[in-house]
Amino acid sequence: MTEERLPDGTRRGLAEVMERAWQRLARAGTWWSGAERLAIAAETRQADRCGLCRARKEALSPNHAEGRHDSLGVLDDVVVEAIHRIRTDAGRLSSGWLKGLMEQGLEDARYVELVGVVSTLSALDAVDLAMGRPERALLEPVEGVPTRHRPVGAKMGLGWLPTLSPDDLTPQEPELFATYGDGNIQKAMSLVPEEVMGFFDLDTELYFFEREFPHRKVQEAGRAITPMQIEMIAARAASLNGCHY
Repeated sequence: MTEERLPDGTRRGLAEVMERAWQRLARAGTWWSGAERLAIAAETRQADRCGLCRARKEALSPNHAEGRHDSLGVLDDVVVEAIHRIRTDAGRLSSGWLKGLMEQGLEDARYVELVGVVSTLSALDAVDLAMGRPERALLEPVEGVPTRHRPVGAKMGLGWLPTLSPDDLTPQEPELFATYGDGNIQKAMSLVPEEVMGFFDLDTELYFFEREFPHRKVQEAGRAITPMQIEMIAARAASLNGCHY
């Protein structure tokens, strides 16, 4: 069964999840308010126009280029550094760099949610660019207070930050692994479970639902290309972006 398409060719399911993602960016998250999340999104776009980021990207090591980021001046310098590096040079992030951010006051859970916002905004903008659409204006912030819920079962072991496994979940966390799988990529942002849920809500439409692959025929979900072609594009994009996962 072929999924309905909108006049511009976008699958209806993709359009719906993208709209949910835009709305989610404007709402309070777990650690950042709606206004702060939108400021992170705006700074993500600003990173593409940053002279320091360009110089670092061209340098043999990002540590060889010094200066200040060309920021919007809304967020603290340590937050701007995190956003700009994730956006422009994610392939060369290091545990030492992250430790330095935390020593400057950026809490680990706030960092994880920031990663979710940067990743979501980057994905949404990439789709619009690929479709030949203008960059969408960010929404107005929605009033609300961050929940500030930190999973008690989160612990070190997988990477640079505490994460959850299925056995670590308590009734206070959503069933994120039952819904989207329990691979390391799903665990990566699990210190902030809502960011896992939000990101993979979008990812399963941009990519495909990994838990059903290869049993599901992607073409039957309205995809114009095969799973093999999707994987080829994903591998090439990962290589260009320095993703060594």
